[in-house]
Amino acid sequence: MPFTPATGPRFLNHLETDAATVRQALIQGAVTLVERLGVSSLHVNFPTEPEWSAMTEANLLPRQDIQFIWRNNGYRTFDDFLAALSANRRKTIKRERRDAQADLDIRVLTGADITEAHWDAFFAFYMDTGSRKWGQPYLTRDFFSRVGATMADRIALVMAFRDETPIAGALNFIAATPFTVVSGARWKTCPSCISSFATIRLSNSPFRVACPASKPGPRATTRSRGYLPSPVYSAHFIADPALRDPVARYLDGERPAVAAQMRAMTEELSPYKQV
Repeated sequence: MPFTPATGPRFLNHLETDAATVRQALIQGAVTLVERLGVSSLHVNFPTEPEWSAMTEANLLPRQDIQFIWRNNGYRTFDDFLAALSANRRKTIKRERRDAQADLDIRVLTGADITEAHWDAFFAFYMDTGSRKWGQPYLTRDFFSRVGATMADRIALVMAFRDETPIAGALNFIAATPFTVVSGARWKTCPSCISSFATIRLSNSPFRVACPASKPGPRATTRSRGYLPSPVYSAHFIADPALRDPVARYLDGERPAVAAQMRAMTEELSPYKQV
């Protein structure tokens, strides 16, 4: 179960093996294991498109959804990015940045800059948001210390402070591969605008200038900050035909609707200048 909704390889194989052959064997092995154990279903979330296609060919039920992704189209500075936006979007971001700078100190922390005190504050945000919106939080306080100890250089922790008191946070993981550079989950205990400020602060950081793409998750509000819709995939094996058949029919009808929605978002709601 991925902690971050980011597309990436879900089937591992040795570099000297044929990836397609190994992938098919792993898919069939997973289905066989599900049947042998008598469990109800198998779900593979956020695979790569080739993996998704292979699972579709193996008769798993394919699903497609939308995720908003920021791509660096040759921007060398934050002003380059702003110049590519429409006038209204550019004005909105500039205003939000002024508001944030007037009231908040928003910092991007990574590596040794992240302390246990930061994780204490962030865990409090996580527990508060989970209890109010998502039900039972499943990550422990120790989880955050462990990722901080083992992969701090791949973390960009955005924290918002007011009078040196942390009031909001956004956790971002920096992937090793170029197609998924920054992805994250946001937990906070203040109004929703704080998330916007955190997004803008990360956008203006060296991470964003240097990286080709950012995946914040399925949040439509990020469109105004330069994120555009992109397809994400999942595949599902359901053992019982009585459940599998209606789910398959639903997904067959959903895919064209998702594709149409993505086209409309790209063409009509893009925050960028129309060329």
